Amino acid sequence: MNPDLERLHPYPFEKLGALFSGLPVADKPHIALSIGEPQHPSPDFVQQVLRDNTALLSRYPATAGLPELRQAIAGWLTRRFKLSGVDAGRQVLPVNGTREALFAFAQALLNRADDPLVLMPNPFYQIYEGAAFLGGGEPVYLPCTAASGLQPDFDAVDEAVWKRTRLLFICSPGNPTGAVLSSAQLKALIQLADKFDFVIASDECYSEIYRDKAPPGLLQACAELGRHDYRRCVVFHSLSKRSNLPGLRSGFVAGDADILAGFLRYRTYHGCAMPVHHQLASIAAWNDEAHVAANRALYNEKFKAVLDILGEPLKVSAPDAGFYLWPKTPVDDETFARRLKAEENVTVLPGRYLSRTVDGRNPGKNRVRMALVAELDQCIEGAQRIRALIERL
Repeated sequence: MNPDLERLHPYPFEKLGALFSGLPVADKPHIALSIGEPQHPSPDFVQQVLRDNTALLSRYPATAGLPELRQAIAGWLTRRFKLSGVDAGRQVLPVNGTREALFAFAQALLNRADDPLVLMPNPFYQIYEGAAFLGGGEPVYLPCTAASGLQPDFDAVDEAVWKRTRLLFICSPGNPTGAVLSSAQLKALIQLADKFDFVIASDECYSEIYRDKAPPGLLQACAELGRHDYRRCVVFHSLSKRSNLPGLRSGFVAGDADILAGFLRYRTYHGCAMPVHHQLASIAAWNDEAHVAANRALYNEKFKAVLDILGEPLKVSAPDAGFYLWPKTPVDDETFARRLKAEENVTVLPGRYLSRTVDGRNPGKNRVRMALVAELDQCIEGAQRIRALIERL
């Protein structure tokens, strides 16, 4: 087997299962706030497109996707991020959800012979690390602390590190922090990419779940700099969170056409084309904003209700975007999560499971990730049970 497989860490939910092993079962219904799987109903009109097109299961899909889907995506990017002249044929590539695309991207991009560094936020979506390992790169973890606004402090990165960097993963809005990189920060990163010749891969899957102001995107920052070729920049977007369609496995990569040409070649051999009826359903989803606004309103209602209960005892406020809370815990994060499961039958994810310890510090330690994905009444009950545990500690 590929020896790099041995470098992969257990996934956070494997660790969570081990943490809960042998616990007594509380006499209360389970409330899961640990996994970021959207629970709101998927749009009826998308489901109808799927039902109307099952006959297309008899067709092999093209890896590059239908021209109509690429055009729908280009149109959405143009409207959402104030772009102009997006080349749907060369600057857009549909993918089967951004998870598989993020993982595959590093393998297509990196040259092992370069001994490349892959920079990523810490805490982070675990796929970034696995992608670096399997692509022959070495991860460099950039701590996201309160002092740096819960995003990496890029000014603290040594120039020697930038010189060896071939790929930078950013996540804005952040998972799990919900923190957003500003347009000025994105532009500064683009300038660094030019100076040190690396690629920026921007995971923007939570961009449509925000509180008050739509977060800027990497391609938007490029356009404001007059870089309509989006050189060295690619973005990853998904219908999973935006449209409550995690099971559709539909997303896209967009940006630098030269990079996407190589990635398309890789994916053609990889055999990961999106089914045609999924593509048609995706067209419908990308072309509609009403369901997205309604979805966003549901999350904002849950944040308000939950923070009315937990804001004071956990000293936590709503993040700029996303559907996670990332509070500090009154005891260590594993103890907090274990007692919450045992005593209240509520699951949250210890922050250390989403982070790596570097120089003796783990930025996720003594924090937990709470995903407000359940229905409003369940989120409220979960918050009440969490408060009850806090009051007993």
